[in-house]
Amino acid sequence: MATVDRAEIQEKIKVQGEVVRKLKADKADKEQIEQEVAKLLELKAQIGDDGAKKFVLKTPKGTRDYSPQQMAIREGVFDTIISCFKRHGAETIDTPVFELKETLTGKYGEDSKLIYDLKDQGGEILSLRYDLTVPFARYLAMNKIQNIKRYHIAKVYRRDNPAMTKGRFREFYQCDFDIAGLYDPMLPDAECLKIVAEILQELNLGEFVIKVNHRKILDGMFGACGVPEEKFRSICSAVDKLDKTFWDDVRTEMVDEKGLEPSSADLIGTYVKQSGGTELIDMLLQDERLSKSKDAKEGLEQMKLLLRYCELYGIKDKVLFDLSLARGLDYYTGVIYEAILKGFTNTPSAAGAGEEQLGVGSVAGGGRYDNLVGMFDAKGKNVPCVGVSIGVERVFSIIEAKYQASQIKSRTTQTEVYVVSAQKNLHEDRMKLCAELWDANIKAEHSCKKSPKPLTQFQYCEDMQIPLAIIIGESELQNNVVTMRNVSSREEKEVPRDKMVEEIKKTLRDLQTQSK
Repeated sequence: MATVDRAEIQEKIKVQGEVVRKLKADKADKEQIEQEVAKLLELKAQIGDDGAKKFVLKTPKGTRDYSPQQMAIREGVFDTIISCFKRHGAETIDTPVFELKETLTGKYGEDSKLIYDLKDQGGEILSLRYDLTVPFARYLAMNKIQNIKRYHIAKVYRRDNPAMTKGRFREFYQCDFDIAGLYDPMLPDAECLKIVAEILQELNLGEFVIKVNHRKILDGMFGACGVPEEKFRSICSAVDKLDKTFWDDVRTEMVDEKGLEPSSADLIGTYVKQSGGTELIDMLLQDERLSKSKDAKEGLEQMKLLLRYCELYGIKDKVLFDLSLARGLDYYTGVIYEAILKGFTNTPSAAGAGEEQLGVGSVAGGGRYDNLVGMFDAKGKNVPCVGVSIGVERVFSIIEAKYQASQIKSRTTQTEVYVVSAQKNLHEDRMKLCAELWDANIKAEHSCKKSPKPLTQFQYCEDMQIPLAIIIGESELQNNVVTMRNVSSREEKEVPRDKMVEEIKKTLRDLQTQSK
């Protein structure tokens, strides 16, 4: 369509639109309005596909946007987690969001199908990182690092079937803490469990349990039950689903899909239904089958030591030895663990078969992976590692739901002072005052309108939960003072301009003390 013709039609559309609006405003006859609307639609149809293209406004599947209120919650959670990591002496690193595909291949067992592959760009076959652990192992091998205690908070990507309400996404943050280096058994492992307990207690998420198991116990159990060694990992992956489905379903997968002898599956069932503490470990050490397995005995002795260290750290009541815990990732070699919120657990039911169950699953998980670094080293030199990952997206889902239920509005800014003008055309004086506050490292703001209404400014202070307002008008400027207002109580007092910064800082300290 020619530009001139298009412009003429658009002008006619504009005129016809005014006709329709006037008829509606005058409450004209319905039939007359419909006739004019039909003319308007006919004109619009003449533009057809040449008009502006319509876009589907949505985020990609398994991703989401975050509002200022949601980001305030997220930042609070991150601050709590980072504070705990630093309290335990960790330093931080960062790695690229994508890795060479060969770096990630063969590290995740059956979960490898969830890796996002990228198209060849410049001769390198790349994939988005699936977690932060494999990139960490690559980082250690590449930089010849033998000892480090590090944390890493970044986004990872999984081509999973998302469950948004349960905090399972395709793009999400992980918060990892790892200890790399050759140390005495279970000392770094117990510290990882202590960190999980501290974080969950500080976030006030309710009662929780940290389930623990050991890969050597699992391997010894599988061997004692007649599982061929080449099937250990696949059977382990099946057992890992016990927190989401019934034993009968897991047994069917083992036998029908993975070719395990029914008698072996039944023996596994007698073990994986057990959980407890030191007493269970002592009983298993006397078990006729497991006592013949070197792996099982070694794993059970290490588990006993771990529970002893957990008792010294004051968290033994939060830790449960659970033989059904398997964790499907291939790189684990020793202790494995998962933290479960008791009030938000998955509850399989016959009525809900095949559907997402209520709950968020685990909110933290990890374990020991002593051989992963050696997979990247030219000489196969290993660096023993143990770590934990906090499932922050699931934590966010729970805390957001709590805020919505309580209808408490979270603060989205850290503004401490809002500069208010009582009369018109005082924007330059507000700007000078704000500059003075910013130079004194006080978080301050003011309206970007020249002459905002005082009531609008005060309403903004209340809506944004800003603690203090500094008011200036003609009289304040003449007398070289400001009026300081406590926004919540609405109490006001005059303060000399040269004492303003000092008085603001003192008042903010007092308000902070009162809020504790």
